Amino acid sequence: MPKVRVHTISLGCPKNRVDTERLLGVLGRSFAPAENVAGSDLVLINTCGFIRPAVEESIETILAAVRELAEAPQRPLLAVAGCLVSRYGQADLAADLPEVDLWLSTRELETWPGLVGAALGRKNLDALGPRRLSTGPGYAYLKVSEGCSHRCAFCTIPGIRGRHKSRPLDELTREARLLVERGGVPELVLVGQDVTSYGRDLGLKDGLKHLLDRLMPITGLKWLRLMYLYPAGLTGGLLKHMAGLGAPLLPYFDIPLQHAHPEILSAMGRPFAKDPSLVIDRVRTHFPEAALRTSLIVGYPGETEAHFKALKDFVARTRFTHLGVFPYHQEEGTPAAALPGQVAQGVKTRRKNALMKLQEAISREHLATLVGQRLEVLVEEPSPEWPGLFMGRVWFQAPEVDGVTYVSGPKVRPGRMVQADIEQAQSYDLVALA
Repeated sequence: MPKVRVHTISLGCPKNRVDTERLLGVLGRSFAPAENVAGSDLVLINTCGFIRPAVEESIETILAAVRELAEAPQRPLLAVAGCLVSRYGQADLAADLPEVDLWLSTRELETWPGLVGAALGRKNLDALGPRRLSTGPGYAYLKVSEGCSHRCAFCTIPGIRGRHKSRPLDELTREARLLVERGGVPELVLVGQDVTSYGRDLGLKDGLKHLLDRLMPITGLKWLRLMYLYPAGLTGGLLKHMAGLGAPLLPYFDIPLQHAHPEILSAMGRPFAKDPSLVIDRVRTHFPEAALRTSLIVGYPGETEAHFKALKDFVARTRFTHLGVFPYHQEEGTPAAALPGQVAQGVKTRRKNALMKLQEAISREHLATLVGQRLEVLVEEPSPEWPGLFMGRVWFQAPEVDGVTYVSGPKVRPGRMVQADIEQAQSYDLVALA
């Protein structure tokens, strides 16, 4: 039987990417990647529907594929999956996009293989198989849970992905061993809507501790990185346990604080609505060398200039290693959408730009202190800028969201970890020679 030529587009977060990789893994040896829509048998678009810009990007991507389908010599199957489908429903989307042959909701991930297999005439695709990685040789995401049980007033995720549901401990351990010991991946990045909540729904006390204890001894694992750590879950007990583990666990903390003023945090319905400096101080007590990343929302309903000044002062005082700033989006169906005091778009943009200008200076100053040091670099891929130059990351740079390290040298190859001398620092990137 000929191989199924699949062209995939995965939008949004790493959790979406994992869902795409799992579906490709089910196709197994019958799968072959296709460079474009015209040369494929199946076009799979895994969408994001979290906020309005993501919804717009998803719709535009589908429409672009539809236009290409019209010119293909043999029309491939068009499948649209992910959060857009879960948020708006197949019936409403199908009425506006009749060209889509198959809709796949995140609420029914376990049915994807069977639905795709039936549509392709491959009815043996009935169970999730090993993932087909799309992240290159350097790293892989390990999705530890699905959904979220928090009720933040601005967030659509619980309505899209459902309540928090942890994956079984044994299942995660097996997958991690396959990725590292058989797949040769040196870095695992744990992702979930709230990684600190792992195992609570399974009845596990200190579930994340148990998971880390299982993953740490895996042969060949060089870096273990945790993303999406809710501040309320970073207890002293958890941090003390993590500090005692050592390598390969990285002292990298991605803590989505969203704001710093207690009035705004309370209006957001955040599970940690106190002074966020408390959790930052707690992390730095156990990990003085910690790399800290956070995401912030500006222009939330009711945010005054005084609220924003408190947020800006917090950023200046805390000096995050990495910072993402997003203007608030009034999302239909969320409690925040009906709040009074909606902030003008121009004000949101100004506040975002002010924070990012501040963060750029902080990042440049931090990276400048590294010039002349010798650091380990995980090499990922050739740089398109010129031959012999590669893009990689040092330990405090997470894939896809942080800066990169440009590195060159005779032993530099994708997937390798090399010792390199930092020669130059930019605003967010480093330049090194191995």
